[in-house]
Amino acid sequence: MLAQKAASKGSRKMPKMKTKSGAKKRFKMTASGRVKAGVAGKRHRLLSHDADYIRSHRGTKVLKKGDESLVKWYMPYNR
Repeated sequence: MLAQKAASKGSRKMPKMKTKSGAKKRFKMTASGRVKAGVAGKRHRLLSHDADYIRSHRGTKVLKKGDESLVKWYMPYNR
C-alpha cells in the first residue's frame, strides 16, 4: 500500500537524453526525416578552386544513410 502511494505521488521517469550542442548547430532535419548539412570547403582558400567547384558546393546537401544515423543518435528529439 505504501509503495503504491509513493508511485502515484511522483512517477519515476528516465532522465531526458541530452542533444549534442555541436550537432544542433550544424544539422537540420527535413520534413521527410532526412538530415541536411552545410557543404564543406566554402570558408577560405576559394581562389584555388574553380567556379564549377564553388557552384556545386553552394547551399546544403542531404547526408548519406550512414552519417544520418549517427547524427540522429546525437539529436534524439529532432525526429
